[in-house]
Amino acid sequence: MKEFANAEVDEIARFHHKISTNIKKIRKAKGVSQLDVAQTIGMTSVTFYTNAENMKQGKHFNIEHIYKIAKYLEVDVKELFD
Repeated sequence: MKEFANAEVDEIARFHHKISTNIKKIRKAKGVSQLDVAQTIGMTSVTFYTNAENMKQGKHFNIEHIYKIAKYLEVDVKELFD
């Protein structure tokens, strides 16, 4: 089943997983907690952030989240996509 004309559902899931994995790896390497990132980027609860970083309950980061996370972690946003 296709969700988009040019991308399979599992392809999109892999894309989100790659971003979440990279965010988690960089965040941990910098010794930053999920709570610190969530609060700094304007989330009122760490629950969404935790779910997005761990790909739980169908949650994932949007482009604004990704930009703010990259800025907070002081990395080029493209590092989150590599």
